[in-house]
Amino acid sequence: MSHEVPEDEFSEKFDMDLWKKVFRIALRYKRFLIPLAVSAVAIAGVDASFALVTRWTVDDVDQVDSMMDLVPHISVYLGLTVALSAGVLVFIRSAGGLANHMSHDIRRDCFQRLQELEFSYFDHRPIGWMISRLTSDCDKLSRIIAWGTLDLVWAFCLVVMIAVILIVLNPLLGLLVLAVVPPLIVISGIFQKKLLLSSRDTRKYNSMITASFSEALQGLRTSKALVREEENLDEFQTLSTQMYGVSMKNALQSAVYIPMVLTLGSVAAGVALWRGGGDVISGTMTLGTLVAFIFYAGQFFNPINQIAQVLVQMQGAQAAGERVLELLATEPAISDSDAVKAKLEAWDREDRPDDIAPDGGARKIEGLEFRGVDFSYQTGEEVLKNFQLKVKAGETIALVGASGGGKSTIVNLVARFYEPTGGAILVNGEDLRERSLEWYQSNLGIVLQSPHLFSGSVRENIRYGRLDASDEEVAEAARRVNAEGFIKALEDGYDTDVGEGGNRLSTGQKQLVSFARTVLANPAIFIMDEATSSIDTETEQLIQQGLQKIFEGRISFVIAHRLSTIRTADRILVIEKGRIIESGKHEELLAEKGHYHSLYTSQLQQEFASSMPGHESSGDS
Repeated sequence: MSHEVPEDEFSEKFDMDLWKKVFRIALRYKRFLIPLAVSAVAIAGVDASFALVTRWTVDDVDQVDSMMDLVPHISVYLGLTVALSAGVLVFIRSAGGLANHMSHDIRRDCFQRLQELEFSYFDHRPIGWMISRLTSDCDKLSRIIAWGTLDLVWAFCLVVMIAVILIVLNPLLGLLVLAVVPPLIVISGIFQKKLLLSSRDTRKYNSMITASFSEALQGLRTSKALVREEENLDEFQTLSTQMYGVSMKNALQSAVYIPMVLTLGSVAAGVALWRGGGDVISGTMTLGTLVAFIFYAGQFFNPINQIAQVLVQMQGAQAAGERVLELLATEPAISDSDAVKAKLEAWDREDRPDDIAPDGGARKIEGLEFRGVDFSYQTGEEVLKNFQLKVKAGETIALVGASGGGKSTIVNLVARFYEPTGGAILVNGEDLRERSLEWYQSNLGIVLQSPHLFSGSVRENIRYGRLDASDEEVAEAARRVNAEGFIKALEDGYDTDVGEGGNRLSTGQKQLVSFARTVLANPAIFIMDEATSSIDTETEQLIQQGLQKIFEGRISFVIAHRLSTIRTADRILVIEKGRIIESGKHEELLAEKGHYHSLYTSQLQQEFASSMPGHESSGDS
């Protein structure tokens, strides 16, 4: 079985335009960025100064025969140490603040954008993809900007300062020592890229081993029942062998890289000692200057290695940056028109008139109309063609027909989860696209086939329909859908924790809570999308008893799995290939003996057969 975990792409080219956009985001946090850059330059200056103080001390000791006063030298060393400590404290606080604020704000912006995007955006993007954008990608970007900026500024400044000091102290010897820098840069760039790729392979196989191990434990009973232990061990051994291979490759690259860099550093120090030693003997160079040269020759490795590491890490993080920026740049396909936005901006939120106010009870919806509506998904599949339908407040419309006929598409268009590709949907005689999206969707109540509950209590999940509802209003909503009986039977009643996704409740109980939540929202348009298809008949009867009161005065759309649940609908529409092929009340359609009659009688026969003694039912439970 495949356990491969997708990894970020590694770009061979450095995308400067991308990083300009990312740094523009970082410029919002100048209160962290400026101290970060200043502290990095200051630390580089302090690091470069230690060798000069050593040179001064060695020369003084070398020139003075008797005991000399070392207090000035010690004081300077102490001052540099305090300055270094202060600089480190500033850059840690600044880099940490920059990373945390950037990560927080980018995650918030990405989450807000995901909530604004239309349903079609999520049709072909897995949940894991979106979670990765909000977690690892945002974190990777913020860290590379904060700590990477620090390392780049510090390392670049230190290299430049050392180079200038060496040239000033002794131009010829300085150029000889600096001659090792170009090969050091090339070797560091090559090996850092190789090390990054091999370490990514190591992480990938480690993730695959973890996934395999987790799956094996979760499916232990199945493996034992099917006697799959030997095959599972072989698969695990294959992954372990691959992990061993890439780990050894990474270790070998490190084992080659470090000695090469140390060798170049030793060559630079040797050149300084060889050439400078002769100058010291001839009296053209002081001993302190020679010591400084040897110190600087060995110090080159750290900043150049840091620069190479950061640049390669930025190349590796480009994929994360592209995905985060692409998400932030995505404009919702369904949003308020410019005219609606202007109207909303002209009023304070609390003072908006009823026709644009976002609260659920703002303006009663008197009617809804599909006028010549066409709809096709992004794949090009045409679902609706010139669809016509008028619904008045108080009407209950039932949609029946084979799967794929367009029933769910119709209610998704009603909910404005998708936009028509042709024609228009009118609310109160006005194009829905000219109404506030927030106002309209706050007047919607939807109960789906698979209800989703959030972690928390039963009371909190019902109150999710209207956050300012009192406990009594929550209880009244539960009573209206006949949910209070099972809720009071729970250990802590309304305060019972439902668990993650409501896993501590049965499917029927979750559905009742979902109905209560929707009723509490008091919507003007009520949608049931096969909401009773996955629950037992007893729970369905409880729901049915409360539905008539719920439907009163509202526009209601019901997609029904069991046709017996829609007999009281004002109109039953039989949908086939995006068209209404039959329309009428239950009795009228049965009398026509058409498609609905066939569906209804066929389902009755199946229910009758499943209830016969000796028949093993596979019905809803």
